[in-house]
Amino acid sequence: MVGFGLGTLRYVPEESKDKVISDEDVLGTLLKVFQALFLNDFNKQSEILTMLPESVKSKYQDLLAVEHQGVKLLENRHQQQSTFKPEEILYKTLGFSVAQATSSLISAGKGVFVTKGLVPKGAVVSMYPGTVYQKYEPIFFQSIGNPFIFRCLDGVLIDGNDKGISKVVYRSCNGRDRLGPLKMSDSTWLTSEIHNPLAVGQYVNNCSNDRAANVCYQEFDVPAVFPVELKQYLPNIAYSYDKQSPLRCVVLVALRDISQGEELFSNYYTIVS
Repeated sequence: MVGFGLGTLRYVPEESKDKVISDEDVLGTLLKVFQALFLNDFNKQSEILTMLPESVKSKYQDLLAVEHQGVKLLENRHQQQSTFKPEEILYKTLGFSVAQATSSLISAGKGVFVTKGLVPKGAVVSMYPGTVYQKYEPIFFQSIGNPFIFRCLDGVLIDGNDKGISKVVYRSCNGRDRLGPLKMSDSTWLTSEIHNPLAVGQYVNNCSNDRAANVCYQEFDVPAVFPVELKQYLPNIAYSYDKQSPLRCVVLVALRDISQGEELFSNYYTIVS
């Protein structure tokens, strides 16, 4: 990521505000991936399962039985053993995986690459993690020298920095919103052990004259019906606890088919105020 000075913001140009895919498609992809991650982590979900209605619990047990040809296999497995790595689950579910690595751009630092498979046009290829600020909320200190702040069309800001004060703020909001074993968001994107393999969108670099954009940003508000047990994979959290407004997420959507080994480039503009 190339950083700029104080007050740097990424934003999507006005003419790019039309959504490439529908909110239903975004929701469908997130549910598909998060459900696969949940089943993969099933051994560790016992506390959460006790809080879910019987109908929901039995749905997961049925899905598991199909996947493992009988849950007995799973119970006999070594308790600690996780079946697959998150990026393998992403590949199994969507047919591709992505990861951060050194960018192909000189002096850009990190970038995001398709590490396996093929990303079809219109697929959700990553998420932009971070604390979500309404436009009236204080973000001055977090924004100093921070190249990871994304501005949504309505002025909502997402701070995707995984270091310093930004990291402290995210962790504290994450702890605040927890309901017993139920986490309302995922903080593992702040570490090297990422549970949601899509949460690398803050490292996608801007397109340039010789590197055309192959992904674009799209805003997505998490609907009230989002399953509570899957919120543990959402890499965003509101700065202020507010039941009224839905949680804002930003996803990156493929503008064309993207092959294994290609780096992702987006269409954000940088404004330095």
